[in-house]
Amino acid sequence: MKIAQRMENLSPSVTMAITALGRELKAQGRDILSFSAGEPDFDTPEMIKNAAIKALNGGFTKYTAVEGITETKQAIINKLKRDHGLDYELNHIVISNGAKHSLFNLCQVLIEKGDEVIIPAPYWVTYPEQVKFSDGVPVIINTDEKTDFKITPDQLQAAITPKTKALILNTPSNPTGAVYTKEELEDIAKVLEGTDILVWSDEMYEKIIYDGKKFVSAASISEDMYQRTITINGLSKAVAMTGWRFGYIATPKTEIAKAMIKLQGQVTSNINSITQHAAIPALLGEVDADIEMMRVQFEKRRDYAVSAFNAIEGVSCFKPQGAFYLFVNIKDINPDSIRFAADLLEEKGVAVVPGLAFGMERYFRFSFATDLASIEEGIKRIREFIEKK
Repeated sequence: MKIAQRMENLSPSVTMAITALGRELKAQGRDILSFSAGEPDFDTPEMIKNAAIKALNGGFTKYTAVEGITETKQAIINKLKRDHGLDYELNHIVISNGAKHSLFNLCQVLIEKGDEVIIPAPYWVTYPEQVKFSDGVPVIINTDEKTDFKITPDQLQAAITPKTKALILNTPSNPTGAVYTKEELEDIAKVLEGTDILVWSDEMYEKIIYDGKKFVSAASISEDMYQRTITINGLSKAVAMTGWRFGYIATPKTEIAKAMIKLQGQVTSNINSITQHAAIPALLGEVDADIEMMRVQFEKRRDYAVSAFNAIEGVSCFKPQGAFYLFVNIKDINPDSIRFAADLLEEKGVAVVPGLAFGMERYFRFSFATDLASIEEGIKRIREFIEKK
């Protein structure tokens, strides 16, 4: 049997592979500490679970509209208005099985063979893979710590060609935690004026912001940006709902939303009906106290972990403004991030994700979405591993 050629264009998720390996080693009795998965260690808030139970007991277990029920879509509309002053209508919203599914749908309905999609690096591992799977061409813009891992207007201008279809923005960023300011987004918007280039704005970590900074949604920058931006979001990270699989897009371009609904109708149909009801309290702001509690704990963990890594000789660590990852610089220890991560797992039982998975060697990603005691022990083992080297 021959596997379809298109699968040759798709690489497995390194983060998922390392997480699975860590679990396998742990099941074998190894003492494994995993900092590879982007999954909060907190439980889903009680109000959300109660909404799910109410839906179950009420018999809400049937098919729904492919794009989601009206009540949940309206809750998304209310959230975007409340948080960012953005106005959307019901036919502007499509709910999918997590933001990864939303992105896949976008690629499939918008990217044709040879279309270019600009992706700043380091990037979330899925972006270039989904673009390639859709016969598109990822155009990578490399950033560095001098610009806080954010692209400059000049870099963006230089990357644009007649084949450019979209720019993917991820703020706060996975894996760096970089957050674009309003002024930086305005500069990007100026470069895009007069073009047909779409902005796919992945805002999954918008609620996990530190140091009193304010998150700014790309679509809120101007009317021009509103019209060209497809906002991608969900509840996995900020509301600890990774397993519930809830993602959505918002776009004023109804033709895009209709195409996504058509595709999803032939692939998954609606997302889980119970999840749709459970999402409503989170979208309406009824669990904001839970979100803030988690954010405060993440900030404490970040502060400890950044300080601890920067105290290790030969290592430096960018201080993220959002999300729950550290992108740790090991160029003076071992620029081969895959070898570093493999040796670390074998020798010290610590799982991290090599920077190469995110398009940048000489780094590894360390998730601090776990308890402080594990973080302390994990960094201690990493320090011992590096000192031995």
